[in-house]
Formats: sequence, C-alpha cells, structure tokens
Amino acid sequence: MAKRVLITGADGFVGKNLQLHLSERKDVQVTCFTRANAVTDLPALLSGADFVFHLAGVNRPQDPAEFAAGNTDLTHALCEAVARVVRESGRKLPIIYTSSTQAVQGNPYGSSKRGAEEALFDLQRSHGVPVHVFRLPNVFGKWCKPNYNSAVATFCHNTARGLPIQVNDPAAPITLVYIDDVVQRFIDLLDGADTAVDAQGFATVQPQYSTTVGALAAQIQAFKDSRSSLVTERVGTGLVRALYSTYVSYLPVESFAYAVPMHGDARGVFVEMLKTLDSGQFSYFTAHPGITRGGHYHHSKTEKFLVIKGKARFKFRHMHTDETHELVTSGDKAEIVETVPGWTHDITNIGQDEMVVMLWANEVFDRARPDTFACAV
Repeated sequence: MAKRVLITGADGFVGKNLQLHLSERKDVQVTCFTRANAVTDLPALLSGADFVFHLAGVNRPQDPAEFAAGNTDLTHALCEAVARVVRESGRKLPIIYTSSTQAVQGNPYGSSKRGAEEALFDLQRSHGVPVHVFRLPNVFGKWCKPNYNSAVATFCHNTARGLPIQVNDPAAPITLVYIDDVVQRFIDLLDGADTAVDAQGFATVQPQYSTTVGALAAQIQAFKDSRSSLVTERVGTGLVRALYSTYVSYLPVESFAYAVPMHGDARGVFVEMLKTLDSGQFSYFTAHPGITRGGHYHHSKTEKFLVIKGKARFKFRHMHTDETHELVTSGDKAEIVETVPGWTHDITNIGQDEMVVMLWANEVFDRARPDTFACAV
C-alpha cells in the first residue's frame, strides 16, 4: 500500500525538489498544501496522511508581522490538526520540519522559526508524535529563487547571464548544504531510517560545506570561464560537483549550447572538446579517405583513440628496436587503441568515407613542452 504524505510549502524550493524525487516512486502518494490553501484545509488533508513534510514558511515578507503568521502560527495550526488525528484515530504522523540556523537569532524571522520548533517539540512530548526538526544552513540547488535569500542562486543566475554580483565581504564565512542531500535525508526518514540528532536534539543533514562568499563567487565564475578555456573544474565530487550542477541549472535556454574552435586543413578537422586540470584532455578529429595523421612519438604522453566512424589502420614502430606493429579497427567495433611512449605511430583512413576518431590524451597540450616529436613510422 502506498504511503500517503502531505507536503506543506509544496511549491517552494525544497518542496519542488522533494515532489520530483517522490514522483519517481510508485509507493508514495503525495498531497500538497500551498499558498492557495487555507489553514482550515489542514485537518482534511491530514485525515489520510501517513507522514508530513512541513516545509511551508515565510522568510522575506514585506511586513515583519507575517513572520509569526507564516511560521509560528501555521505550525501551531498543523500541530493542533495532528494532535486531533492522534486523539481520534491513534495514528501518530511523523513530521519533518525545515527550520533554520537563524532560529538562534533574536530577529523576527529567527524568533518565528524558534516558536515553530517549540510547538513541534511540545506536540512530541504531549502526544508522542515523531518530530524531526532540521535547523538547515544555506540550502542550494536547482530551482532556488535568485535575488531573494540565497547567495548561491543569485551568483549562479547573474553569472550565467553576464550580470554583476555584489560581494560586500569576500572573507565572510558561509555554510552550505545541497538540496539533493537534504531531500535524500528526508526520504530516508520517510523510509524508516534511524534519526540522527545533534546534542540539542535537532536532526542533521550531511555533508555540510564551509567556504567563504568570495571563494563561492570565484568558483561560480570559473564555471562560466571554462567554456572559453575548455578547462573544466573538478566537478566530480563534493561541493564543486553540487555547485556546478546548480550553476548549469540556471543557464538560460539560449546558453544550453556553445561553440568550440574547429581547426581544419586538407586532411580534415581537429576539435578540442574538454580539458581537465590534471587528467588530460578530450578531442576528436576527422580524416578524408587515404589521409594519414600522426607520424610522431612521445616520451611520456599517452593517448587513447576510439574510431567512431570509418576504418583505420594504426602503425607503430619502436624507437630503439625498430620492432613494428600494425592493427586495423573501425567504427563497427568499440575498440580503444592506446599509444605507448617510445613508439612512433600514425593512423590512416583506409575506408571509403570520412573517418571520425575520438581522442583522449593524458595531459593538456603544452606548446612550450609538447612532448611530440615528428618521426615517420
């Protein structure tokens, strides 16, 4: 039987991401509470629920009085409705609440979030309802509203469009948590995972990333610059991975594609696609029928060739022993051919059509020290 969950604030940043993740599951049925609903709708929405994600809140009102109404008062109403479910049916609906690290502050926003926390903990004590209160730091990821309350969203949105950003104090520290990590933790709790809390009893999300506003701005600018330099940042793990995914999500549709230089001559074309900081570069080239490319050796550089289209003959000769080797491969077979230091080598299109070859080299080409020495096979 499907779990029935209620999401308050379902149209917000966290709510949209949570909805998408839950929509991928067949065993979860979602009901939404949004700004279009009235507080009086809560009892009916809760009547069929098994779990509550309480994500609704106010953080940038025009009138500071709205903090209390949108955070504390709404949470009190939710707690009263959940308490009624307990009294009438005995069902104790677990609740996840997205509070904020600002709850320790004495400003109107922090006070309103702290009031909401207290209401939930009171409900837990009085009715035994499982409550998971997350004091989240700055959450970032796709669909967060720019120029609102997220430096990451603003920096990504503006940088992707060539608009200026404002950094008042580059050294100012900032703690970040990625939306996918937040949502995964929420779903783990929905699925019955053990509750992990800190010394104060608040639920936690890991990993959390510590950086500075200046470093954050510089990293996002580096993502933009990589399209012209072709040198990618280390986007495979951790904070840089999450930031890059977020940055790309803010690209306008007209920037989904970008051109790279194409170098052509009588033999065909050569195109560099992507360069890395420490793992070489990717490119491709074409060759017309009968054309031979290469005819050089390397001392340390290595390469991997993959013929995508056409038919190729690779020839090798050992620079010391003169031993030779020859092999043929084609686009009909996914076969990597690797060049070996100390062997001069070339590749010839022996087919009837244009040949297309993908190439990876273990280092970015350095014109000052190319480690490429012409020598016929």
